[in-house]
Amino acid sequence: MSEVLVCHPLDTIKVRMQLSRRAGLGKSYLGITSTAIDIIRKESPLGLYRGLGTVLGGIIPKMAIRFTSYEYYKRLLSDQTTMEISRKGIFLAGLAAGITEAVTVVNPIEVIKIRLQAPHKTPTGQIAPKYRSTLLTITTLIREEGVGFLYRGVTLTALRQGTNQAANFTVYTELKTILQRLQPQYAQKGELPSYQTTVIGLLSGAMGPFANAPIDTIKTRLQQTPALPGQSSLSAMTEIASDIIKKEGFRSFYKGITPRVMRVAPGQAVTFTVYEFLKNKIENADIMRLRQTI
Repeated sequence: MSEVLVCHPLDTIKVRMQLSRRAGLGKSYLGITSTAIDIIRKESPLGLYRGLGTVLGGIIPKMAIRFTSYEYYKRLLSDQTTMEISRKGIFLAGLAAGITEAVTVVNPIEVIKIRLQAPHKTPTGQIAPKYRSTLLTITTLIREEGVGFLYRGVTLTALRQGTNQAANFTVYTELKTILQRLQPQYAQKGELPSYQTTVIGLLSGAMGPFANAPIDTIKTRLQQTPALPGQSSLSAMTEIASDIIKKEGFRSFYKGITPRVMRVAPGQAVTFTVYEFLKNKIENADIMRLRQTI
């Protein structure tokens, strides 16, 4: 929760940078600082926290589904005799876990959050929020676009989350294995000091954003606008990608990459540290109960 409170402004800045050209609000944002200053100047510091309630409401189920599904897929893909899993198995388990969380929780949260974060130009030329709260956003969009709006861009969200978690879990597992090999005193226990878990969680968390930045940019622009009658998701994605290349250049696919990495990597560092701590506590408690029954 604290990680979300601290890092949410970076997510708002990332979304504004990704939407800056498409939003038709004049000069494109140049970077993190100029975007942040522009938001604060026009909308007050609270503008940096648009969509926070939606994210806070979804963070616990998202993390629960991510790690529960990852452990399930990992067991499914492990050798049933030795219960060992290959690199390919870890990659696929992470990919499947990311897709699972995208379809069940992440996509609806992303659509609502982006609609709240997106800038809106009033008839007087001022920048003001179009929606005032999460509940108002949901009720208004259901009335205007139907319940299906919650799954606008779900394919791209699944691709982003899938590649995120595939890279995340694979890199994390590899780095953890290397550190345990270099430090035999921790190999037998199956755990590392918390500071080492935090560091490798930070490094692994940065992999996903670099791997799928274009997907995230197209997704943000797609989810910011309502679906057009008769237009398929594929044609909408193709149109957005083509528009970016023609009008803004290939580099625009990486708009907002810096604030995204700054937000995601520390979040993964905290998440993996807590995950390893709780996992070891639960496993140790299970071992103790087993010994008592014997």
